[in-house]
Amino acid sequence: MNGKLRPALAELVGTFVFFFIGAGSIVTDSYTHGGVGLIGVALAHGLILSVMVSAFGAISGAHFNPAVTVGAWVAKKVDAQTVGLYIVAQLIGGSLAGYLLRAIFPDAVWQAVHLGTPALAAGVPPYVGLILEATLTFFLMLAVSGTAMDSAAPKIGGFGIGLTVAVDILVGGPITGAAMNPARVFCTALPAGYWDAHWIYWVGPIAGAAFASWLYTRFLSKTI
Repeated sequence: MNGKLRPALAELVGTFVFFFIGAGSIVTDSYTHGGVGLIGVALAHGLILSVMVSAFGAISGAHFNPAVTVGAWVAKKVDAQTVGLYIVAQLIGGSLAGYLLRAIFPDAVWQAVHLGTPALAAGVPPYVGLILEATLTFFLMLAVSGTAMDSAAPKIGGFGIGLTVAVDILVGGPITGAAMNPARVFCTALPAGYWDAHWIYWVGPIAGAAFASWLYTRFLSKTI
């Protein structure tokens, strides 16, 4: 397979699995009337991401997130063509997961949570959502930089990254849904037809990831 297409396919497949389990845990929580809970949703996202990063890290870097891909570009780990290719693959893989979840669950179940699409809680102003998403993604990108991109990174697979996503969800989940990932929002918003405050989930994560990557490569690491 073409040298560019192989990592793009890994991004597509990994994003599909990550979103199917992550968003699926939220829809299942609706289906079971709260049987999964916030901790369950956080663990579902964190654990499956850990496994997928460990499985595909050697092939594509296992971004599964346009914000992380932009962060990798800031760190000069990928070129502009790869950024575009990865983001398209992530959006396709994630959308396939969203449409599959819509096909599996009853309409009333997935509609109640918009297929697990992250959203601002009632009364949360957009600027708070923007700051929180940027901050949570800043933490995520630091974890990616320090445990995966840096040549001196500890050999812990994807578990540092997955654990960061899990704890971010524990803090931000009830406020913004703790997306930290533009594709994660887009790919369930598309089949659900739910676009409330959608721009926040692109601007916040990309800004947070870009800043974290710049800070890490410019001032913290000597080996990336």
